[in-house]
Amino acid sequence: MVNDLIAGVAAGFRSSRRGVSIADLVDTLQSLPLEDAADALTQMPDGRAVAVLDSPELRCAADLLTRLAPTRAVALIAQMAEDRAADVLAEMDEEDAAALRAGLPATVRASIDTLLRWPPDSAGGMMTTEYVASPADATVADVLAHIRTVERSRETVYSVFLLEPQGRLVATVSLRQLIAAEPASLAIDLARGHDPITVAPTTDREEVAHLIRRHDLLALPVIDEQGRPIGIVTVDDVLDALVEAHTEDTQRFGGVEALDNPYLETGFLAMIRKRAGWLSILFFSEMLTASAMQHFESELERAVVLTLFIPLIMSSGGNSGSQATSLIIRALALGQVRVRDWWRVALRELPAGLTLGAILGLLGMARIALWQTLGFYDYGPHWGLVAMTVGTGLVGIVTFGSLAGSMLPFVLQKLGFDPASASAPFVATLVDVTGLVIYFTIALAILSGTLL
Repeated sequence: MVNDLIAGVAAGFRSSRRGVSIADLVDTLQSLPLEDAADALTQMPDGRAVAVLDSPELRCAADLLTRLAPTRAVALIAQMAEDRAADVLAEMDEEDAAALRAGLPATVRASIDTLLRWPPDSAGGMMTTEYVASPADATVADVLAHIRTVERSRETVYSVFLLEPQGRLVATVSLRQLIAAEPASLAIDLARGHDPITVAPTTDREEVAHLIRRHDLLALPVIDEQGRPIGIVTVDDVLDALVEAHTEDTQRFGGVEALDNPYLETGFLAMIRKRAGWLSILFFSEMLTASAMQHFESELERAVVLTLFIPLIMSSGGNSGSQATSLIIRALALGQVRVRDWWRVALRELPAGLTLGAILGLLGMARIALWQTLGFYDYGPHWGLVAMTVGTGLVGIVTFGSLAGSMLPFVLQKLGFDPASASAPFVATLVDVTGLVIYFTIALAILSGTLL
C-alpha cells in the first residue's frame, strides 16, 4: 500500500494536469515515513522535485535531501531558490551540508555561502541573491529585454535595480512602471525624485517588515557598505519570517520555550524539556506566595473570612497584569511605542488601573452585601468592613497589576531580553505575591480593632 502511495505521489508530481496542487502533494509527502518520501522524491522529474523542495511548508526538506544520492541532491539544490537552499542546508548537520555544498557549481555555492553568513532573523538571512539589475542609462526597452532573458533564472521579478558603472544602486523601478512606460524612454526617469529604500544585511527582520509595510513594497534591496546590491528581501519572505516570529512570541508568552517543530511533530521528551523550565521557575516563584501567607498567619487565624477572597484578589490582579502585558508587547512589536515611552504608558495605565480596580471593587462589595442580605452566607457582624477591605484591596491590586504588567516588557527590552518573556504566568506570579501583601496591609488598616 505504501508503494502504491509513493507511486501515486510521484505520478502527481510528474503531471501538472491532474489538478493536484503542489501544497496538497507536499502534505501527502510529509505524511510518509522519511525513507518512503525520499523514494517518491527520487522518482520525480527535476522540475517537480524542485517545486516541492522550494515550498516552505515542506519541513523535512533537509532530511529528504540527505537520504537522496549525493549527485541527485546536489542537482536539486543547484536548481532551488538560493535563499531556500541556504535555509535547508543550515538545517543539516555541518558534515552533510559541507559535502553537498562542495558539489555545487561555484556561482551557486558562492551565493549560498553569502546567505549563510548572516543570522536567519536578519535581512541578510532572509534575502535572495536572485535579483535583476540593469545599467542606470538603459532604456525601458533594454530593461524589458533583459528581464525576458534572465526571468527563468530568478525567483521573482518585482522590481529592477539600476546601477552605476561601479555597481552602486542609484534607483529601483517596479515592473509595473516599466510595462506602462514608453519603450524609448530612460528607465531611470521613472524613479526621478525617489531615492531607493534599502537596508543593510544586518538589519533585523522586524525593521525590514516595518519598511515594507510602511512603503508598500514588494521587494526591498539589501546593500553592502559601498551601496552595491547583494540581494533582495521579498514580501513573501517577510510574511514567512513574521509568522515564525509571532509563533515563537506566542509560545513564550504562554510560559513555554519556542518549539523547534510543529506541536504534533515535537517529541515527548522535547515537549517536557521546553515546558519544565518555565514551570519550575514559576513554581519556585509561587513559593513566595506561601511565604507571604505565612507572614500573615496570625491575621488569617483571627479573620478566617479574609481567606475566602484570596483567589478573587489574586486572579483579578493577575488578569489585569496579563491584559496590560499583552497590549504593550504587541505595541512594542508593531513599533507603536518605544522604550522611551514608558512614562507615557505608566501615565495611561495608572488611571486605567484605578478605574478598572474601582469597577471590580464595587462588584466585589455588591456581591458580599447581596450574599449577606439574602442569607446565602454570613460574613459576621463586621461584614461591611470586610466588603470595604475587599473593594479597596481590589483597587490597589488591579492598579499594581496594570502598572507591573505594562512596565515589565520595557524593563526586559532595556536589559536586552525578549519582551515576550514577560509571559502571562510570570506577571501573574509577580502580582500574586505583591497582591497578598497589599490585601493584608489594607485589611490591617481597615479591620484593626474589630476582626484584627
